[in-house]
Amino acid sequence: MIDTHAHLNVEEFNNDLDATIARAKEHQINHIIVIGMDKKSNQRALEIAEKYEFVYASVGVHPGYVDHEDTEHIINLLKHPKVVAIGECGLDFYWTKENIDQQKEFFLKQIELAVETKYPLIIHTRNSFAEAYEMIKPFKGKVNGVFHCFSSTIEDAKKAIDLGFYIGIDGPVTYKKAFDTVELVKNIDLKHILIETDSPYLAPVPFRGKRNEPSYVRFVAEKIAEIKNISLDEVIHQTSLNAKMLFNIGGNL
Repeated sequence: MIDTHAHLNVEEFNNDLDATIARAKEHQINHIIVIGMDKKSNQRALEIAEKYEFVYASVGVHPGYVDHEDTEHIINLLKHPKVVAIGECGLDFYWTKENIDQQKEFFLKQIELAVETKYPLIIHTRNSFAEAYEMIKPFKGKVNGVFHCFSSTIEDAKKAIDLGFYIGIDGPVTYKKAFDTVELVKNIDLKHILIETDSPYLAPVPFRGKRNEPSYVRFVAEKIAEIKNISLDEVIHQTSLNAKMLFNIGGNL
């Protein structure tokens, strides 16, 4: 399995990162992508990727950090051999709408950087899919990536797929009231899905409410297999293939 979205670069993992990584290995997690959100966490993501051979990094500016960040520092970080994507970037209108123009400005800069460098985008959309979609649309065919932790409608998922993007499925798909996400998984082809943990957040059942970690991505894969009535092996094979193709990791396909 490949956990395509983990924040191992935050303080929740400061005391037991080695053990967390070891558990991931024990549970057949072949690759992890550590996701940056600002200058500090981007740098930490690179440090972790340098330390562990099967770990990669993504660097970007999350919409929640635009008030005190810049996108210029990302340009040099993209030269690092373990960087595989730009992000986490995007729009978040859940926490605040007071800086929408600034969020859009930062997102656009990272889209343009992705077009220029051919790196995929890892996109965060919270209460903001329509606006993010409209910003990506003019670049159709020039950029790809994943709409991370997807929480919009089936129709929106199909729009994202039409743009050449993958749909990121996380722990919430295992929650009792995740009717919309279950329907979404049921109705889109496995070849468009990536599995993620978003560690340390959004732990799946049976660990809901506790710290999430990459080894728990198996519960996301198992739930997808259950929803689609297919084998776990098929889910693992296809989602891993998707991740390898998007992020160009893991050697031969």
